[in-house]
Amino acid sequence: MPPSEKEIDALVKAAIKHFWSTRKAQNDKQGENTGKKDHGNRGAVTGGAQLDGFIDLAKKIFSANGVPSSDIFDKETTLPGFFRPTKDWDLLVIHGTQLVIAIEFKSQVGPSFGNNFNNRIEEALGNATDIWTA
Repeated sequence: MPPSEKEIDALVKAAIKHFWSTRKAQNDKQGENTGKKDHGNRGAVTGGAQLDGFIDLAKKIFSANGVPSSDIFDKETTLPGFFRPTKDWDLLVIHGTQLVIAIEFKSQVGPSFGNNFNNRIEEALGNATDIWTA
């Protein structure tokens, strides 16, 4: 049975909380051993895992809608490409030998919205072109 609106709301809130707490923890921890920190807020994002809450949310929604857990991948997510040998994704759904969906989660925080938005559009178009050509 698909999750209710209330359940989805709670899962989204948990994913958002995970995002911000992970960013803060990574920023606070960076440079602990070396004394070297990235410039600005880069230390909050270079550790990865900030969007794991959203990956978990998507997995729960897929499962609740009948996608077998054996078809959902969030660890071994490398697919062949055409313009590059391989591409790592955050979440795949593969049924048998058929790719159903490939998702890459991205976040955008900070003052350079225009530049980041342009980069995300270029990535999305490039990824789509690469996977469809492959």
